[in-house]
Amino acid sequence: MTQKRVSVQKDRLAAIALGGNEPSPSGDPSETLVSALREIAGRIGPLAAVSRFFRTPAFPAGSGPDFVNAAAIVETGLAAEEVLAVLHEIEARHGRERLRRWGARTLDLDLLWLGDRVAPDPETQAAWVGLPPERQRAEAPDRLILPHPRLQDRGFVLIPLAEIAPGWRHPATGQSVAEMADALPEAEKAEICPL
Repeated sequence: MTQKRVSVQKDRLAAIALGGNEPSPSGDPSETLVSALREIAGRIGPLAAVSRFFRTPAFPAGSGPDFVNAAAIVETGLAAEEVLAVLHEIEARHGRERLRRWGARTLDLDLLWLGDRVAPDPETQAAWVGLPPERQRAEAPDRLILPHPRLQDRGFVLIPLAEIAPGWRHPATGQSVAEMADALPEAEKAEICPL
């Protein structure tokens, strides 16, 4: 996969985070991400940009082997809910089982944003962004929240994303991906290494 930067202010561009830390029917985590990217391109839309692959520590610490993470920008005509449904189907085909929150997995695909859409509404999005850390481990939304409520907190998402969409701005905070990535603790950034 080749990397390139794109302008991401267009309404039909979706950002997807990819990760895995267990083998799947497609192979090791890197091979699984390549397979998932092919399926995303075939079912959701053409890939506008793909980051390098990165080795990242499991989150939370001690929850399994290191992950391979990446980010992709996809051009799509699908609605956000349709994109999410396809991502869940791709995960299942790669052996993903949702046994426990934040556990080891063959493939994790997260829809980070679709254009500048805030869903389901600004109040709900803000409530999930502000959810205290102790509740994040036990609670999951029962509907799609856009932008992804943990986007600004996760180096394993922001570092790959900053390679391909540094200028995209969060519609609620106004911060760019580059600004969010720069604000991460230096120790966290140092643990995220390109493969």
